[in-house]
Amino acid sequence: MYRILEKRQLNPTVTFMSIDAPLVARKALPGQFIILRVSEDGERIPLTVAGYDREKGSVDIIFQVVGATTMKLNAKQKGDAICDFVGPLGKPTETEGIKKACIVGGGVGCAIAYPVAKGLHDLGCEVTTIAGFRNKDLVILEKEFEEASDRFFRMSDDGTWEEKGVVTAPLKEMLEKGERFDTVIAIGPLVMMKFVTLETAKFGQKTTVSMNPIMIDGTGMCGCCRLTVTDADGNKHTKFACVDGPDFDAFTVDFDEAMMRNAMYSDFERRAREEECNLLKAEVK
Repeated sequence: MYRILEKRQLNPTVTFMSIDAPLVARKALPGQFIILRVSEDGERIPLTVAGYDREKGSVDIIFQVVGATTMKLNAKQKGDAICDFVGPLGKPTETEGIKKACIVGGGVGCAIAYPVAKGLHDLGCEVTTIAGFRNKDLVILEKEFEEASDRFFRMSDDGTWEEKGVVTAPLKEMLEKGERFDTVIAIGPLVMMKFVTLETAKFGQKTTVSMNPIMIDGTGMCGCCRLTVTDADGNKHTKFACVDGPDFDAFTVDFDEAMMRNAMYSDFERRAREEECNLLKAEVK
């Protein structure tokens, strides 16, 4: 069992937890993820490593309460324990040789973008961060991004958090002015990463995306996280986000297929969430 060392709400729907997992903390690197089960009969869900403390033996996770399992996880409190916490899984984000990077995060994807930005900043890289949220009430990790960024662009759909607009706006402006980065790393909703990729492709700007599709076993055996990528010769290949990623060359990814696959289980997840809501209400009574 893995004990919860700390829990706090980052916004009304996003929760931070620090988990006592010394073996995972010993090996974790930015860009990797873990798979957990809240209870023995629970489903397995992947969550990105949002931070770690090797001396303390803790691993941080940040999750949005969107489905039945995240509701169960969110019901846990400091001092409680979860059943399984497996990792680190996936390949860490490539940082070697990067001197100037632009990190683009959208919504809860900023929880994944932050450790990447911090990791690069700690290595002496010049980091430009663009973060986007629907409104100021949903903002997470603002102070942390400030500390890890040389430049920090804040974007919101309704203009309540700094600039009104989408994350591609400041990116496009910089690229149009001739600025280039060793890499642009986009992390967030699939549709956001798709439009970031469409923008950077116009300028031949190297771009990486972090793919976080449906996962079950984390070893590539189940095939749920498969993606289609196209190589330089136009040949299509199947890759598995859990073992080949989660980072991929943005220009090779079939985003439309990935979005279609991600939507396949939306009705099932909605029903599971409703059932969990009813169970939690019954427990309160």
